[in-house]
Amino acid sequence: MSTRTISRSMRLGVTVAAVAMLAAGCGSSGSGSGSGGSGGDKKDVSMGVIPAWTDQLGTGYLIKNILESNGYTVKVTELSDNAPLYTALSRGDIDLLTSAWIEKTHLSYWKTYGSKLEDLGVYYHGADSYLAVPNYVTDVKTIADLPAHASEFNNTITGIEPGAGLTKLTKDSVMPAYGLDKDFKLQLSSTVAMLTALKQAVAAKKPIVVTLWSPFWANSSFPVHKIDDPKGAYGKPENLHVIAHKGFSSEDPKVAKMLSHFQMTQKQYESLENLIVNKYPKGETAQAVSAWLKDNPDFATNLAQYLK
Repeated sequence: MSTRTISRSMRLGVTVAAVAMLAAGCGSSGSGSGSGGSGGDKKDVSMGVIPAWTDQLGTGYLIKNILESNGYTVKVTELSDNAPLYTALSRGDIDLLTSAWIEKTHLSYWKTYGSKLEDLGVYYHGADSYLAVPNYVTDVKTIADLPAHASEFNNTITGIEPGAGLTKLTKDSVMPAYGLDKDFKLQLSSTVAMLTALKQAVAAKKPIVVTLWSPFWANSSFPVHKIDDPKGAYGKPENLHVIAHKGFSSEDPKVAKMLSHFQMTQKQYESLENLIVNKYPKGETAQAVSAWLKDNPDFATNLAQYLK
């Protein structure tokens, strides 16, 4: 989910049809892009990102920078939602997804496609999903309080993309657990639309309840807080993984080894995301990553050693 940039997502997105076109040009399923001989690294690596989700965007371009600085050619394919992304990955049309919430939020995709994928390791520990309200909404402490205040929220929970794992969790687990499906509709569109609605509501100091997650820059940029989930309907926090199409570790053992050692702390993650969203808001993700690496020079060096 990954965490999500506003301006790029308003312009970019590839549909399932585009994935089919991508597949048509990539040869047989599961081969990966630019496949080299078995047992040796190929120098062409591809990855998919949903540009609205800055966990994928930030980690993707971070890995791209490190690989390209070490002689690799990296292609980033921007997709519109999880379904085409996981489909392309499982077919070998792209090699990598650098931020996958496969333990919970993306679990349905992992169950569907996991037999055709590889888990290369955890890069972030303790990510979470939840409902949130502005800090001035003081009479809603837990999700169980929402039904009594449904009309104040216009009977609406403002969500994100229909194919997001957070959407599925909210719709299939959280809303039934608290009876919200009787009083609320889950309004779906995009992360951009959710953040726009949140910004407008906060400016007018109107009640709003939104689906949110952490790590995500909006938690510190908007005066919002998580509301308690006493029934645990969202489940426990999860870890974020780097995944690849099946066979990638054999095709690219050095890259796979590097990615198995890729880890980010909350401070590192949030500082990178802050640059992407607030300092380079016009889609200048590569520049944001370069600026971040200048402030964190050991990060690239420590990972690059596994490419030697």
